[in-house]
Amino acid sequence: MNIRARLTITFFAIVIVVVSIISISIFYLSSNYRAQDFKRRLKNRAINAANLLTQFEEVDATLLQRMERENPANLPNQNIIIYNDKDEILYTSQDKSAIPIDSILINKIRVQNDVMFNHQNFECIGFLFEKKDYKFTVVAAATDLYGMDALNNLRDVLLITFSGSILLVSLIGWFYAGKVLSPISRIVKEVDNITEANLHQKLDEGNSKDELSKLAQTFNKVLGRLYAAFFSQKNFIANASHQIKTPITVMAGEIEVTLLQPRNNDYYVKVLRSVLQGIKGLNTLSTQLLLLAQTSADNPAKKFTPIRVDDILWESKEDLSKAHPEYNIDIVFDMILKHELLLIAGDHELLKVVVLNLMDNGCKYSDNNRVHVTLKFKHDIIIEFVNSGTGIHPDDIQKIFAPFYRGTSNKKVSGFGIGLSITKRIVELHQGKLLVASTLGGMTQFTLFLPVEG
Repeated sequence: MNIRARLTITFFAIVIVVVSIISISIFYLSSNYRAQDFKRRLKNRAINAANLLTQFEEVDATLLQRMERENPANLPNQNIIIYNDKDEILYTSQDKSAIPIDSILINKIRVQNDVMFNHQNFECIGFLFEKKDYKFTVVAAATDLYGMDALNNLRDVLLITFSGSILLVSLIGWFYAGKVLSPISRIVKEVDNITEANLHQKLDEGNSKDELSKLAQTFNKVLGRLYAAFFSQKNFIANASHQIKTPITVMAGEIEVTLLQPRNNDYYVKVLRSVLQGIKGLNTLSTQLLLLAQTSADNPAKKFTPIRVDDILWESKEDLSKAHPEYNIDIVFDMILKHELLLIAGDHELLKVVVLNLMDNGCKYSDNNRVHVTLKFKHDIIIEFVNSGTGIHPDDIQKIFAPFYRGTSNKKVSGFGIGLSITKRIVELHQGKLLVASTLGGMTQFTLFLPVEG
């Protein structure tokens, strides 16, 4: 069952239940009012008859009976019977009563004072009449022809209205459900037309106020992220394929050329060293690609633990100095730093990759293989990596963090263009920021912001 049918049935059920409750309530209250009003009027007629019988000596039972029969205000099939304290009939408006009256009923009336009951189509009331020296038991009965006719008419009107409501509510419910679901149907059609070729297409966000508009806005954000991820993946695959294919092609070409004719040992050694260098480059590239894939997850599997930033700086400097003795790395600490200000929550190995990349780039792209590293604190831990060299072109500033992108002013230095993209992703995983400022032929500064633990 589709949503439109379910909404229609739900709307139909709610309205029918409400209409049923209202109709039943109207009929019940009207019926109750009719019965109470009729028995009130019947009792008043009986009291008037008893008053006439007791107030005027010249009025006897025969005269009162004649007066009652000729009274136009009498109720249909009205019958009033008055008993004395010896259960003798003092007066009856009808010669033959259609109401069965026995001593049990009379005693019940005397005990309860007021008794109401029905017999066939008669509505009856019994009560005690006390006035001066008189004490009578009065039983009155009549048929409420007009009241019952009005009640039956009300019942018919309510049934017709209820039946008409069923049809009307069904039509209105179906139309209303369609009206409510039309924006969703439109969104479904728009989403159905989106493929990998047009992920940039956006949904109509409507009035930007209601829930469906917010749904469209959220979906557009998801589409934007999907488009960015899809585009990034395509570029990543293309660039990775190119980066891997190039050294393999070069190594294969060198080996093919070498096998064309016999060579001396020195030539073979030279070729093997070249191939070995290419294999090391591929190994480095594959390691960086794996690390890039690891840091691309929204929720890395590794758990963060408290670590000291200064330990990472000294370890990174030591590792780089062993691998590149020509590097000069100067580390300066802000004198106001305390032990607790050096603690951050993070992954030690991933943060070490960040520091190694920024130190390595600082030395590699400087004129004198030197980088100045300053550690300070201002709300966050701040680490600055400053070097002087060719600098970064202004057009490249926002692109250098993209995978496999290399600045136009640093083409002479070997590399794959993955390091900074890995670095930025790791920093983001640690809720930090990485900023860069540079001038051509001058100073380049990378500033790393890391939040302290807790």
